[in-house]
Amino acid sequence: MSLAQQIQEKLTAAFDPSHIEVQCESHMHNVPEGSEMHFRVVLVSEALNGLRKVQRHQKVYGVLAEEMAGPIHALALHLFTGEEWRGQAPDSPQCLGGGKK
Repeated sequence: MSLAQQIQEKLTAAFDPSHIEVQCESHMHNVPEGSEMHFRVVLVSEALNGLRKVQRHQKVYGVLAEEMAGPIHALALHLFTGEEWRGQAPDSPQCLGGGKK
């Protein structure tokens, strides 16, 4: 199972999302080919109701604590309630560091 699939399974179990996207964006960075280190997560869940942005992020980090301590280097989070969700989240910017200019 890929790390992206593992992340998706854990977040689905914890948040029962109405929408979830987990994308590996490692290819956009200066890392070895096939690496799974940089991820973008879009999560829409009523479990986020009443939580400030920082609290939402903390909940996701808590669920993914093991992965955050190991293989995940970067995690872009776009977290919404059903009421806030407008059908899409912003794209990640292109990485300009590490010789990928």
